[in-house]
Parts: sequence; C-alpha cells; structure tokens
Amino acid sequence: MSGVPFELVARGKVREVYAVDDARLLLVASDRVSAYDHVLPTPIPDKGRVLTALSVWWFEQLAPVLAEHGAEHHLLASGDDLLAVGVPAELAGRSMLVRRLEMLPVECVARGYLSGSGTSAYQRTGAIVDVPLPAGLVEGSRLPEPVFTPSTKAEVGEHDEAIGFAQVVDAVGAGRAEALRSLTLALYARGAEIAEQAGIVLADTKFEFGTAGGPEFGTAGETLVLGDEVLTPDSSRFWPAITWSPGAPQPSFDKQYVRDWLTTSGWDRVSEPPELPEDVVAATRERYVKAYEQLTGLPWS
Repeated sequence: MSGVPFELVARGKVREVYAVDDARLLLVASDRVSAYDHVLPTPIPDKGRVLTALSVWWFEQLAPVLAEHGAEHHLLASGDDLLAVGVPAELAGRSMLVRRLEMLPVECVARGYLSGSGTSAYQRTGAIVDVPLPAGLVEGSRLPEPVFTPSTKAEVGEHDEAIGFAQVVDAVGAGRAEALRSLTLALYARGAEIAEQAGIVLADTKFEFGTAGGPEFGTAGETLVLGDEVLTPDSSRFWPAITWSPGAPQPSFDKQYVRDWLTTSGWDRVSEPPELPEDVVAATRERYVKAYEQLTGLPWS
C-alpha cells in the first residue's frame, strides 16, 4: 500500500504488514474482500476502516478475559496516535500498531452454532473432526455448548483444513494446546454475550494467537497474545437475532452475502473471480457498517 514509510514484510488476503522496528509492526487493512480462497477484484469501500475500528473496540472489550487467563492482546496504538510514528493521516483509520509476535500455527475456531463447513462435516460424520455432536441438528442450530474446532493456517490461495485437538498438541505442545482451547472458548463466550445484548448472534469466529515477552513490554518469559483482527465480519459469522431460524442459511452481517452472489454467478471457483456488481458492493458495505454500529452502539462516520 503506497504511502507507508516502513518495510513491507507480508501481504495477506486483506492486510499488509509493515516492520516499524524490531518490536513493533503496523497492520494496514485494505478494502479487499476474499471468498473461497480467492481475493476478489472488486474492493468494498470503507471495509478496511470498519475492520480496524471494530477490532480496536473488541480488543478493549476482551482485555479482562485475556487478563483472567494470563494473556494479552497485541494492540499498542491506533487512529490519530499513529501519526506520531509516521503513519500518513489517510491510512491511520485503517491501521493498527501492534506487538511483533511469534505466531502459532493454528487457527483457533469457536462455534456456538452449526453453519458452513461445520454443517457439511456434521452431515457426513455427526461430528466436526473429533468433536461429536448430538443427532438432529440442522444448518443454524444452536449447539448444546460452544466447541473448539481448530484448523490449519493456509497461505493465500490455499484452503484452511480442520484438524483435531491431537494435531494442535503436536503443533504447540499439550499445555499450550489446552490454554488455546480454554482461552478461545472464553473469548467466544464473552463476544457472544456482548453480541447478544446488541441483538446479534455470534455463530462462530476464529482467533489467532502468538507469543511474546521481554522487558520492552514489561513481561517475563513467553506470554500468550491475541493477534491479528478480532470478531469482525471477515473472521466471524454475525446473524441478526431477530431473524435467526434454524433449518436454512441465515441472513448475515458478514461477507456471506458476497459468497452467496458468487455461488449463483456461475463462477467455477478455479478461474479468476468475477467483478462484483455495484449493488452487491453497496449491500456488502452496508452490512459491514451495520455490524459496527449495532455492536458498538456508535455511529459510523
């Protein structure tokens, strides 16, 4: 992204990551949108700003839960505070200054409702990998209790693969695997509680964690740190509570609207994805903004 006075160190589906110094990174959220492991050619206006503002808000809401588990989040500064480190004003609203972490090789997924790939797995096996579920559930069903269904971290263009808890243990060790499961479910529970108060069902979400430590942050040894974005329409399924009705796909505040249009467009999911029509772009932007306003109680500007 032009105008950032730091070295680009990574480019993801939606974000660019820049090295500010040895201890800090700058995450810049673009207006790109991804679906079915492809980055689409049509941006969604304001999407990067919404994702950033919502993540900043959620980090504050979730800080007490993290503290209870001896963990932290990676956010150091955002908004106008970034001007002091040289971030241009036009990018400040879509950027976060964060701690540099050693990221763990696991996507930590929490599900409170059956949807998407979870439904497909359940219909085949009655379980999501190694998590058995009761009979009789349908798309949109609320689960008896939230479940931890982790996955691999895929590169751009690749697909995340669901894995069992034993594979998490193999990847990070037994103690850390237990900590990840416990913290993921605690964060989901708090996020779902806040969303419910705002009239929104948090069907599922994913978290990413890393480790950090050292005197520059006032910590000793390795600390589990919540990184990346958190509880946004890109990483979560948000449903209007008033329309929730199990048995069919649910109306949503997330990018499912884009996925649904792509499914009916005739695109084969192999070739380059098509441009999004103007009405799909406008409707998707409206859903992102609505999610921000309804969750936070703040007007979008």
